[in-house]
Amino acid sequence: METAKTPESILAGARVIAVVGASPNPERPSYKAAAYLIEHGFEVIPVRPRVKEILGRRCYESLGGIPEKIDVVDVFRRPEACPDVARAAVAAGAGALWLQEGIISEEAARIAREGGLEVVMDRCTQKVHQHLNP
Repeated sequence: METAKTPESILAGARVIAVVGASPNPERPSYKAAAYLIEHGFEVIPVRPRVKEILGRRCYESLGGIPEKIDVVDVFRRPEACPDVARAAVAAGAGALWLQEGIISEEAARIAREGGLEVVMDRCTQKVHQHLNP
Protein backbone atom coordinates (compact mmCIF):
# COMPACT_ATOMS: atom_id res chain seq x y z
CA MET A 1 0.00 0.00 0.00
CA GLU A 2 1.27 3.43 -0.94
CA THR A 3 1.91 5.80 1.94
CA ALA A 4 0.18 9.16 2.04
CA LYS A 5 2.14 12.22 1.02
CA THR A 6 3.07 14.81 3.61
CA PRO A 7 1.39 18.22 3.53
CA GLU A 8 4.77 19.66 2.53
CA SER A 9 5.15 17.32 -0.45
CA ILE A 10 1.57 17.94 -1.58
CA LEU A 11 2.12 21.69 -1.58
CA ALA A 12 5.59 21.43 -3.14
CA GLY A 13 4.07 19.51 -6.07
CA ALA A 14 1.09 21.82 -6.53
CA ARG A 15 0.62 24.53 -9.14
CA VAL A 16 -3.17 25.07 -9.29
CA ILE A 17 -5.02 25.60 -6.01
CA ALA A 18 -8.79 26.05 -5.89
CA VAL A 19 -9.78 27.98 -2.75
CA VAL A 20 -13.30 26.94 -1.74
CA GLY A 21 -14.91 29.56 0.45
CA ALA A 22 -12.60 32.31 -0.78
CA SER A 23 -13.74 35.69 0.53
CA PRO A 24 -13.65 39.07 -1.21
CA ASN A 25 -13.06 40.63 2.25
CA PRO A 26 -9.34 41.39 2.76
CA GLU A 27 -9.74 40.82 6.51
CA ARG A 28 -10.82 37.17 6.13
CA PRO A 29 -8.27 34.34 6.46
CA SER A 30 -9.29 32.84 3.09
CA TYR A 31 -8.51 36.13 1.32
CA LYS A 32 -5.15 36.46 3.09
CA ALA A 33 -4.16 32.85 2.33
CA ALA A 34 -5.16 33.18 -1.34
CA ALA A 35 -3.21 36.43 -1.66
CA TYR A 36 -0.16 34.77 -0.09
CA LEU A 37 -0.36 31.78 -2.45
CA ILE A 38 -0.68 34.06 -5.50
CA GLU A 39 2.29 36.10 -4.29
CA HIS A 40 4.32 32.90 -4.11
CA GLY A 41 3.60 31.74 -7.64
CA PHE A 42 0.59 29.47 -7.30
CA GLU A 43 -2.32 29.72 -9.70
CA VAL A 44 -5.22 30.36 -7.33
CA ILE A 45 -8.80 29.82 -8.46
CA PRO A 46 -11.39 31.25 -6.04
CA VAL A 47 -14.60 29.26 -5.60
CA ARG A 48 -17.51 31.23 -4.16
CA PRO A 49 -21.06 31.46 -5.48
CA ARG A 50 -22.42 34.87 -6.46
CA VAL A 51 -19.01 36.57 -6.50
CA LYS A 52 -17.51 37.48 -9.89
CA GLU A 53 -13.88 38.14 -8.93
CA ILE A 54 -11.48 37.90 -5.98
CA LEU A 55 -7.90 39.17 -6.06
CA GLY A 56 -8.24 39.91 -9.78
CA ARG A 57 -9.12 36.30 -10.55
CA ARG A 58 -12.37 34.98 -11.93
CA CYS A 59 -14.48 33.32 -9.25
CA TYR A 60 -16.23 30.03 -9.97
CA GLU A 61 -19.59 28.94 -8.57
CA SER A 62 -18.31 25.42 -7.95
CA LEU A 63 -15.33 23.11 -8.47
CA GLY A 64 -17.19 21.49 -11.38
CA GLY A 65 -17.00 24.68 -13.41
CA ILE A 66 -13.21 24.96 -13.33
CA PRO A 67 -11.81 23.98 -16.74
CA GLU A 68 -8.28 23.09 -15.69
CA LYS A 69 -6.71 20.34 -13.59
CA ILE A 70 -6.81 21.19 -9.88
CA ASP A 71 -3.84 20.06 -7.81
CA VAL A 72 -5.20 21.07 -4.39
CA VAL A 73 -8.69 21.98 -3.20
CA ASP A 74 -8.03 24.31 -0.25
CA VAL A 75 -11.19 24.45 1.89
CA PHE A 76 -12.35 27.35 4.07
CA ARG A 77 -15.80 25.98 4.95
CA ARG A 78 -17.44 24.60 8.09
CA PRO A 79 -16.84 20.88 8.69
CA GLU A 80 -20.45 20.00 7.87
CA ALA A 81 -20.00 21.41 4.34
CA CYS A 82 -16.80 19.46 3.71
CA PRO A 83 -18.25 16.09 2.61
CA ASP A 84 -20.00 17.79 -0.33
CA VAL A 85 -16.77 19.64 -1.16
CA ALA A 86 -14.90 16.32 -1.02
CA ARG A 87 -17.39 14.74 -3.45
CA ALA A 88 -16.96 17.70 -5.81
CA ALA A 89 -13.16 17.48 -5.52
CA VAL A 90 -13.26 13.78 -6.43
CA ALA A 91 -15.61 14.49 -9.37
CA ALA A 92 -13.29 17.29 -10.57
CA GLY A 93 -10.28 14.95 -10.53
CA ALA A 94 -8.33 17.02 -8.00
CA GLY A 95 -5.10 15.72 -6.52
CA ALA A 96 -5.71 16.62 -2.88
CA LEU A 97 -8.33 17.85 -0.43
CA TRP A 98 -6.87 20.29 2.09
CA LEU A 99 -9.00 21.39 5.05
CA GLN A 100 -7.66 24.54 6.67
CA GLU A 101 -6.71 25.03 10.31
CA GLY A 102 -9.57 24.28 12.64
CA ILE A 103 -11.44 22.22 10.05
CA ILE A 104 -11.74 18.48 10.63
CA SER A 105 -14.17 16.20 8.81
CA GLU A 106 -13.50 12.48 8.93
CA GLU A 107 -16.37 11.90 6.49
CA ALA A 108 -14.85 14.31 3.94
CA ALA A 109 -11.44 12.67 4.43
CA ARG A 110 -12.92 9.21 3.82
CA ILE A 111 -14.76 10.37 0.68
CA ALA A 112 -11.62 12.02 -0.69
CA ARG A 113 -9.33 9.07 0.08
CA GLU A 114 -11.79 6.59 -1.43
CA GLY A 115 -11.80 8.82 -4.52
CA GLY A 116 -8.00 8.67 -4.77
CA LEU A 117 -7.17 12.09 -3.32
CA GLU A 118 -4.51 12.92 -0.77
CA VAL A 119 -5.98 14.52 2.37
CA VAL A 120 -4.72 17.17 4.78
CA MET A 121 -6.84 18.37 7.70
CA ASP A 122 -6.39 21.14 10.26
CA ARG A 123 -3.35 22.68 8.56
CA CYS A 124 -2.78 26.09 6.97
CA THR A 125 -1.40 26.13 3.42
CA GLN A 126 0.37 29.43 4.10
CA LYS A 127 2.11 28.14 7.25
CA VAL A 128 3.16 24.91 5.53
CA HIS A 129 4.56 26.90 2.58
CA GLN A 130 6.40 29.26 4.93
CA HIS A 131 7.93 26.23 6.67
CA LEU A 132 9.13 24.92 3.27
CA ASN A 133 10.52 28.33 2.27
CA PRO A 134 11.87 30.01 5.42
